[in-house]
Amino acid sequence: MACFLVSAAEAAVVTVVEKHVEKKEKAREAAGEQVSTSAIPLSTKLKWLCTMLWGGAFLLMFEHIWHGEVVPWFPFLTAMENSEDMMEMFKEMATVGVCMMLLVTVVWAVMCVVAEHIAKAPAKAEAKASKED
Repeated sequence: MACFLVSAAEAAVVTVVEKHVEKKEKAREAAGEQVSTSAIPLSTKLKWLCTMLWGGAFLLMFEHIWHGEVVPWFPFLTAMENSEDMMEMFKEMATVGVCMMLLVTVVWAVMCVVAEHIAKAPAKAEAKASKED
């Protein structure tokens, strides 16, 4: 019913954090400081998470519109028309919405670890080759 709102809320928060981190990274670059010790900047990783969360939220919203659970008139969510449905909606948000949000975040974290490993692999190979010479 409204589980997509949980992902959308996390996406909104992560978007604000990502913009703030990106601004700090640009300021450090302008000052000539090293931005990060990792191969992939944090702002890029946060952008990946934003894309995953917003994409999932819009896809779920479309699915809920398709099934008539979201309508273009107030109160927009059909579950908000009576209190019994509202309790069911809040329960769905607390269970399904939070689980989906956590799953997307865990997948993103694993993706970041793998991407960091892949990005650092050529540097490790270069260091190994220079030791052999």
